Amino acid sequence: MSSEDIAEEIRTSFPGTEEVIVQYLAGYLVDDAGEEEDVLQVAHHILTSLAGDRAEVLEKLMLKLGDLLEEQLNARLKKRSGPKLMKLDKVMDMSKAQISNTIGLSEGVDLESINKGKCAKIEKRSKRDLYEGSKLLDAHRKQQSYEEMFMKINPLESSASSKQKSKDIHLPSIDVSFGSNRILSGASLTLAHGRRYGLIGRNGVGKSTLLRHIAMREVPIPPHISILFVEQEIVGDDTLAIDSVLKADVWRDHLLKEEVSLNAKLTELEAEGDEKRFEDVREELSTRLAEVHARLSDMDAASGPARAAALLAGLGFSEADQARPTRSFSGGWRMRLALARALFVKPSLLLLDEPSNHIDLNALAWLEDYLQTWPGTLLVVSHDRAFLDAIATDIVHQHSGRLDYYKGNFTQFYSTKSERDRNLRKEYETQMEYRKHLQSFIDRWRYNANRAAQAQMKIKILEKLPDLQPPEQEETETFRFPETEKISPPLLQMSDVTFGYTPEKIILKNVYFDIGLDSRVAMVGANGAGKSTLIKILTGELNPINGHVTRNGRLRIGYFAQHHVETLTPTMTPVQFLASKFPGKTEQEYRSHLGNFQISGMTG
Repeated sequence: MSSEDIAEEIRTSFPGTEEVIVQYLAGYLVDDAGEEEDVLQVAHHILTSLAGDRAEVLEKLMLKLGDLLEEQLNARLKKRSGPKLMKLDKVMDMSKAQISNTIGLSEGVDLESINKGKCAKIEKRSKRDLYEGSKLLDAHRKQQSYEEMFMKINPLESSASSKQKSKDIHLPSIDVSFGSNRILSGASLTLAHGRRYGLIGRNGVGKSTLLRHIAMREVPIPPHISILFVEQEIVGDDTLAIDSVLKADVWRDHLLKEEVSLNAKLTELEAEGDEKRFEDVREELSTRLAEVHARLSDMDAASGPARAAALLAGLGFSEADQARPTRSFSGGWRMRLALARALFVKPSLLLLDEPSNHIDLNALAWLEDYLQTWPGTLLVVSHDRAFLDAIATDIVHQHSGRLDYYKGNFTQFYSTKSERDRNLRKEYETQMEYRKHLQSFIDRWRYNANRAAQAQMKIKILEKLPDLQPPEQEETETFRFPETEKISPPLLQMSDVTFGYTPEKIILKNVYFDIGLDSRVAMVGANGAGKSTLIKILTGELNPINGHVTRNGRLRIGYFAQHHVETLTPTMTPVQFLASKFPGKTEQEYRSHLGNFQISGMTG
């Protein structure tokens, strides 16, 4: 019974289940690593969370799985019922026992197959650890609201104790892992207050994971340093956009609510008269109210609404947009809201993950200007070279389980690193040539009586040479665009096209557009201007109200959408998805193509 058969049964019973859960369950049920457990009971427990109120479907699936695994489970039961280790009634002296000296040699031991089996089990268990680690992390996040998480990471007491304390971060040796994957080992994390760091490295090296570990204080950041991490869009609800930004500063919101509560209690006491028994309580409340006012003054709470409105305006929200509920915004605009909330809070350490992905050119220009005067420490992950050139004072290069630091922006980093790599490579090659020359002399004259002394001297020189490591080879990506056949014009044209999702809101009006075989067109404009709509009309996904689109009959279009994840089938592996879109190839051809994009092995 293969794991794929079991996986197919789970997919059929519960369509839409995440593929990683399906693969994990299928692998667990057939894996010998679980032979000491009641695997069906464990699977039933996991599947219960997927079933919800579909108990009948779950029971039918468990019966099918029981039938499929009957032979395997009986074999395990038989194996468990065999001879077992037993506790002896008395101590036995093995030196006096009559045991054959050759009994252990009567049969050969296949170490190779044993080691292969152990490696396979270790690999499966590491994958299970990785999945369960991510599952626990997600569950931990979902259990707490933003306010609870903020107060846990940044307790209110820490803001009061942060005065006169250094906000520099220097951790000489940190280890960061996710599941069984080691991301950093003995790395040095150094962030000077007021500096803006660009964190770079190839995809998959663990940049976002490092930010999450810092944000959750899983690396020992000093408690008086407030942290905020902008990673994902906010959850939409009936909260107005402007109120959402104001509530993001949990300290401010908490103190304002406490101020209202204290004033109400003092008003009640005033109504009681001037009785002496209330004097101590009144004095205590007044003292606390004075402390709250001082804290609110320090954080400039009164200017909050004006600052929030200015931030939203800079990121492209009109006055009307600011008064709309957050649920009415698309994912890209909610991401902007999340960014506005973080900028409003002004934490000592702001962590941004690809902030330029969801904003247009005008908002990006505003964000660059705003961050250049950021008063705290900034650590941003970005693949946008122009953005890093504009805002970064330092570059942190994450690779090979360590962090390397460079002064300056991305262009300066690239120049410095390229020059350093050239010098290291030249030094290494020169030493290798020198070593080769010395070794050649030693090999030739070592046993010659006239030259033996010289050979010994060369040996000593060779031993004293520093042991240089070969320079790391820079990882490069190779994109190969297949040759396309020549197509005579017209290739793709729009003529007098008008389009709107409703007749009252026209997005495109009387548009003429022509794309030739050698065209390279960049389309820019504000979010909501209709860029994606125009592309969808060109590809035929949308039809214009008026006018017409002409496409050459031999034209083939490849389209990578802004929200491309929505076009994927989550229950399919990458290989299966490619096969469904482009049938007729072998699995190796699909895997070879995916390998060009670092999707290989089990990931495919």
